[in-house]
Formats: sequence, structure tokens, C-alpha cells
Amino acid sequence: MKFREMAIKMQIKGKAWKFKDNLDTDVIIPARYLNTSDSKELASHCMEDIDKEFTKKISRGDIIVAGKNFGCGSSREHAPIAIKHSGISCVIAESFARIFYRNSINMGLPIFESKEAAQKISEGDEIEVSADTGEIKNLSKNESYRAVAMPPFIQKIIKLGGLMEYVKGELKK
Repeated sequence: MKFREMAIKMQIKGKAWKFKDNLDTDVIIPARYLNTSDSKELASHCMEDIDKEFTKKISRGDIIVAGKNFGCGSSREHAPIAIKHSGISCVIAESFARIFYRNSINMGLPIFESKEAAQKISEGDEIEVSADTGEIKNLSKNESYRAVAMPPFIQKIIKLGGLMEYVKGELKK
């Protein structure tokens, strides 16, 4: 498929779960669980040091909304893997640690930077995100915010499940 074909209407919709500034990867997935690479096992411990019941409360498709510097700390890929496989559909934050940002794309987890959305969205709000336009709609408050739209090649990486699947597809060409 061509890039343009893959960049068609990536819509994400879910309930917001709010987190603070400087949420580091040790909180997203505590280091005591890094002895496994099983994505389901990692997912079951996502955010447990903040909220032991987090993975039991969320529904598939829900959205994490956070403040500044989300994913700071160590460069482990386990953090976006735990988030993605817990059922969270994307993360919206005021800003991301650069390594976390790249690891998220590599693992196929959509992430969006928007200061306004991060500040105005409340926990429990119903959110809809358009990856191709960067529009974030708060359906609960009838507001819209802007994030940078994902370029078509990044949308393709996300839709294929991450960088490894993308590269496999490119090598077959």
C-alpha cells in the first residue's frame, strides 16, 4: 500500500484518564516487572504504583491525558508496550520525553502533544482524536484543541503495529 492509502481517517475515541507532569517510565511500568517481555504481563502492571486498580478501571480505547514531560526517566520500551497492551488507545500530553516519544511510535502507540488539551481535559471526559488532522475533540465539554497531525508515514507505522512490522513490509517490496 502507498503512504496516502494508509493515512486515511485514523480516529481514536475514549474516556480520559488524567496524570500529572513528569510521569516517568518507572511509574508507567515499575522496574520490578522488567524481567519479562510478555506484553500482557507488562500491561497488567501499567500505572500500578499510582493506582493499583488502573488496569481494572480502564476500558479498551481509553486515553491517557497528562502534563509536561510524560515518559521521562529511563529509555525502556516497556513503558509504551505496557500502555498500549493495557487497552489505552493513545496518550495526549503537554510534552513528552523524546526517547519515550520515539519508543511509542516504534511500538505503535499513538501520542499527541497539545498543551491546551492537556490542561483543559478532565478525567472522565469523552475524547475523540483525529490522527490525520491533529484535532482533539472533547465531546463532554464541546471543545476542540489542536495537536500536530501525524505524518502519513508515522500513521502507517502506527496502523501496522509498530516499526518492526513497517520495516518487514518495506523489505518485501
